Amino acid sequence: MATAPQQEGPRIDQLASIHADGSRRALHPADVKGRYINRRRWAFAVLIAIYVALPLIEVGGHPAVHLDVAARRFYLFGATYNAQDFWRVLFLLTAAGFGLLFVTAWVGRAWCGWACPQTVFLEGIYRPLERLFDGPRERRLKLEGAPWTPGRVARAAGKHGAYVGVSLLIAHAALSLFVSAGGLVSMVAAGPATAPVAFTWAMAVTGALYFNFTWFREQLCVVVCPYGRLQSAMHDGDSIIIGYDARRGEPRGRMVKVKPQEAAPPRGDCVDCRKCVFACPTGIDIRNGLQMECLSCAQCIDACDEVMDRVGRPRGLIRYDSLNGLAGKPRRMWRPRLALYGALFLFSVGGLVWNVIQRVPFEANLLRFQGMPYVVDGGQVRNQFELHLVNKNPKESTFTLSVEGPTAAQVVIPQREVRLASLENFRVPLFVTMPREGNVIPFTFVVVVQDTASGETKRIEARFLGPASSGG
Repeated sequence: MATAPQQEGPRIDQLASIHADGSRRALHPADVKGRYINRRRWAFAVLIAIYVALPLIEVGGHPAVHLDVAARRFYLFGATYNAQDFWRVLFLLTAAGFGLLFVTAWVGRAWCGWACPQTVFLEGIYRPLERLFDGPRERRLKLEGAPWTPGRVARAAGKHGAYVGVSLLIAHAALSLFVSAGGLVSMVAAGPATAPVAFTWAMAVTGALYFNFTWFREQLCVVVCPYGRLQSAMHDGDSIIIGYDARRGEPRGRMVKVKPQEAAPPRGDCVDCRKCVFACPTGIDIRNGLQMECLSCAQCIDACDEVMDRVGRPRGLIRYDSLNGLAGKPRRMWRPRLALYGALFLFSVGGLVWNVIQRVPFEANLLRFQGMPYVVDGGQVRNQFELHLVNKNPKESTFTLSVEGPTAAQVVIPQREVRLASLENFRVPLFVTMPREGNVIPFTFVVVVQDTASGETKRIEARFLGPASSGG
């Protein structure tokens, strides 16, 4: 009868998911109970709910997030943007980057273990499905070497069918961010032939999700993810990590009964049960020290705390702490690295907030007609312009146009009131004529554009050009 493969002990110089010969080893983290796994499940539920709700909840008449790339229209929490606003993404990316640096220097890879989409979907959806069909860790290990009976085939078919279904739902939820929930429903109802690009995109994402969450899994975190490879450079001795208290735990050893006349062997609090290893989603042994593969998921803490409760020893043998704290040294909360990252983060967030506050609900640009900068017709000098209006309000708005300039100037605006739908644009010609004699040429005039809905006003200065006049 086939037996389950023997699990090799994790080594600090070799990935736990790779055998010595380079072949892949499937990892089967054990189920844990405790305070951290309960908190993480709540965090996963909230994050997944937000992800699903973003295209469903309307803010200002549009989905909370609708990135209409094809039409270059973007709706974000009641604000509307177009392609000309893309430069604002720089502030968002800068804030996110410095924020990640600050969080990493402060609490290590907490992002990876608590909020990264890879972790949220894997630990919040796919692994629970795996446990539902294949059972706990011990049963899954036995299944690896078991023959393919009809029952095992049926369970595998059900599990992978569930994986495909979940992958389809996640991919379509992502697609709805770009086509809106209503647009997605219409596309699905009409069939793939009516939207071949969207269908192909959804199937490609579904395939990638299925491959990632059913086979690749932790390899994305420890091999592919650049943040996982660089995060160790952001740590210092005072960063909060998950660590093993070797001063308290060593020498480790199983609990043994001794005769009254015999001396008990020296033992630390670690009973060498390896529950922390079995619970780790990347298969490392946290007792070997800080390792790049650690995701700060805290499953080893919950596993160890449960054992400490059973043997009557205090919790915290494995805990959130700093390298200095684990070594018995004082830990500094504020230090130059954290202060620098924090200052850069606040500066970038301030720039983002200022940018959003300063944003006007419409764009108005005055362009001079191509060709001659001015025309002399008899005793009159004429300049021709074009006013380009873009409504960035989430709803239809009306704009009024006026010109402030010398009283002698004659202004012709064919349409002084313009009504535009959200993100609609319109071009209005504008003609300014000035008698050549007795007036100062060139001169400056102002085009005033007012949004009647918000009361926002934009003043655009322009230069009237022409030949020098006798009145100049």
